[in-house]
Amino acid sequence: MKPEDWRELLTKNRVIAVIRSPNLELGTQMAASIANGGIRLIEITWNSDRPTELISKLCSQLPNCIIGAGTLLTKEDINQAVDCGAEFLFTPHTNPALIEQAKSLKIPIIPGAFSPTEIVNAWQAGASCVKVFPISTLGGVAYIKNLRGPLGEIPLIPTGGVTLENARAFIEAGAIAVGLSSQLFPPSLLREQNWKAIADGAQILTQHLRKI
Repeated sequence: MKPEDWRELLTKNRVIAVIRSPNLELGTQMAASIANGGIRLIEITWNSDRPTELISKLCSQLPNCIIGAGTLLTKEDINQAVDCGAEFLFTPHTNPALIEQAKSLKIPIIPGAFSPTEIVNAWQAGASCVKVFPISTLGGVAYIKNLRGPLGEIPLIPTGGVTLENARAFIEAGAIAVGLSSQLFPPSLLREQNWKAIADGAQILTQHLRKI
């Protein structure tokens, strides 16, 4: 996928669902529910139960979605993620070697960064976008807004503190997209396996963000 195609996907969809599941079947149901709600970009974290199986299964069962892998730490992680069908990659940190590896595989990679220096280093190393993480620690929406002045050319994806209530504000502040995890899957709804309510919440969020 070309970098410009990836960024076009982000601009069109605005939200990435991050699934960290302790159980393969639960992860499958979580992904299906938010897909029913209209979310097309789904990241499966590498510390989920059997992530390669889950990604492969979702690629088959959810053909209208783009399935990626996250929390990748090593070159072997990236190779395994790509081999099982992941179409984009997230790392919690910035490692130029991993960025170069993803570029050679022609797959989008979004490394995590904390400070302006880390963000610029990730971008100059060839990142497709930069994940600003954890955004709650960094000051939330105001931090993204302040970054846009000096770093306006770098597409940023805040995670780790984005909520259903503030997601739109992050986009309006200049983020190309946002990543949400637990906010999409309230513990009470997961316990009840209330997949319809989870799908409804995803639908409200996607409709809200696509109007921007």
